[in-house]
Amino acid sequence: MEIKARMKKNIVILDLTGRIDVDAANFIEIVGQCVHDGYNDILCNFESIEGIDYMGISVLVIAYKEVLNNKGRMKFVHIPVHLKGVFSVAGLDRIIDTYATEDQAIDSFKEDKIIEKIKKMQLRRRFKRLPIEMRIELKPKTSKKPICLKGELLNLSGIGAYIYGCDQFQLGDEVVLRLKLPPKQDELELDARVVWLSDKQIQHPFHPGMGIEFYNIVAPVQQKLLDFIERNLAKLSSDK
Repeated sequence: MEIKARMKKNIVILDLTGRIDVDAANFIEIVGQCVHDGYNDILCNFESIEGIDYMGISVLVIAYKEVLNNKGRMKFVHIPVHLKGVFSVAGLDRIIDTYATEDQAIDSFKEDKIIEKIKKMQLRRRFKRLPIEMRIELKPKTSKKPICLKGELLNLSGIGAYIYGCDQFQLGDEVVLRLKLPPKQDELELDARVVWLSDKQIQHPFHPGMGIEFYNIVAPVQQKLLDFIERNLAKLSSDK
């Protein structure tokens, strides 16, 4: 199978020609290279594909899983009539989005991001935020930057936190947050990413500060956070 790659609106389009079969392992390699280079949105054009067998289906599935595991998206366009039956029997048409035209497919990637953003906002609103002052330890996932021991947590939710006093991190940095939940001083260690930085000119009282979002948080740890937040929010309400 011959593969030609091109870019459109930051999406990699793979124009496929020939047959997809046991000899199409180069497809997996090329998709893996795209993901390795940071291009996680991939559109496969099947317009010039002559045929596909079940080994070829396996090749597509392996590549699709590689993209999915790296939080990317793979979509198909221009599926010839003679391939639709094979895709249907294999169940690919129920898993992977397919489109009749390239423009429709390209637009769908943009729509996905809008929907994803809306869902993320809705998810954040589901989690209550607790205003709290708590000393914390924050360090980078790597050892390239110094540990920040002077950070202070100002609010906390089940999916993130706002931290005041650290200014050596940048957007996208991966960090490790350590904190102790009173009164038992239960120690938690949480993986997080920096998703927001305070603006010195506009948000001077909150500068230096940053918002972090937890990831890879296991359910029992998240439940500990939620229980702690609920207890303390209830105390704040009763105090008022």
